Amino acid sequence: MPGVQHKYRDTVLLFPAPGQTCHAYCTYCFRWAQFVGVENLKFASREVDSWVAYLAAHKEVSTVLITGGDPLVMKATVLRRYIEPLLHPSLDHIRSIRIGSKAQAYWPFRFVTDPDADELLTLFEKVRRAGRHFAFMAHYSHPRELETEVAEQAVRRIRDSGATIRSQAPLIRHVNDSADDWADMWKQQVKVGVIPYYMFVERDTSARSYFEVPLARTLRIFNRAYRQVSGLARTVRGPSMSATPGKVLIDGVTSVNGEKVFVLKFLRGRNPEWVGRPFFARFDPEVTWLDDLEPAFGEREFFFEEEFRAMSRRIPNSRRSLDTGIACFSQDP
Repeated sequence: MPGVQHKYRDTVLLFPAPGQTCHAYCTYCFRWAQFVGVENLKFASREVDSWVAYLAAHKEVSTVLITGGDPLVMKATVLRRYIEPLLHPSLDHIRSIRIGSKAQAYWPFRFVTDPDADELLTLFEKVRRAGRHFAFMAHYSHPRELETEVAEQAVRRIRDSGATIRSQAPLIRHVNDSADDWADMWKQQVKVGVIPYYMFVERDTSARSYFEVPLARTLRIFNRAYRQVSGLARTVRGPSMSATPGKVLIDGVTSVNGEKVFVLKFLRGRNPEWVGRPFFARFDPEVTWLDDLEPAFGEREFFFEEEFRAMSRRIPNSRRSLDTGIACFSQDP
C-alpha cells in the first residue's frame, strides 16, 4: 500500500503526499529519496480512504505516526484531512496519534505567528477531546535549537493544546558528537516540558561516512551525557539503531569468558518476542551499524536472522527502497 509502513504489529506509519518535503534539507537525513525529485523513489500516500480501510481491518494497530518529510509543511486544512479520519468511532482502537517533525526547531513560528497557527493548535485540541493521546516526536539535534524565546513559546503552545512532546535525534559527527551538548539539550528540554526520548545512531544511508560515529564512541557519549542529568531526563533511550529488523539498543560493552562484546537488545522488533532479549556481538571499535557487527562466541548469526529471512520470503511485496532505510510491507510482519 503506497505511503503506509506497517513495520511493528501495533504501529503504522503514514506518509501523506503533501508532507514529503521539509523546512530544510539535512544532508544526514536518511529519507533523502523523498527530496531528490525522482518520483519512483518517493514513498507517499494520496488515498486517504484506502489507508483508513486498512486501519479499520487491523484492530491490533493502536498507534499511527504521521511522518515525512515533515507533515508540518502542510497547512492545517490539509493536515486535517489526514488526522480527522483517525478520530472516527470505527477506528476507536487507534489510541494514540503521533507527528514526527522538526518544525519546532527549524520553524517554531509555525505554532506561534503563522497565519494558521491557531487553526493548527485547535486541530491538536480536537484530537485530545476525542480521547486520543497526541504526541509530537520533535527532532531536536542541538541545545541551540531551544535557546530562542520563540522556540520556548512554540513548546508552550503545543503543550497547552494537550499534546505531549518527546525529543529524538541521531548522534551526528561534526554536529552534536559531544556528551556535554546532549546533556545540555536534555536539561533544557526538561526545563520547558519536552520529554527526552531517543538518541539514534546515524543510519546506514545517504552521506553517512561524513556523519557517522562508531558504535563504541556513540555509547561513551551517551553514557557520559546520561550521567550528567537527573532522573527526569533519564526517560531517554539509546543509543538505538533503527534497523530493518527493528530498533536495536546498544546496552553496553562487557567481557564474557575473556571475549569483549557489545551487549544488544531489541526495543522494538518485527517479532515482538525479540524485544528485551539480550544478544552479543564481537566488540569492534570502528563498526558503525548493525549490519557490520559479527556475532560473539563463534556463533554464525544472531538469534533473529533466520526468522527474519523467513518473514521476508513470506511477504512477496516487501522491498527496501534503495538506501532510504524505509522497508515497506503490504501486510503484518
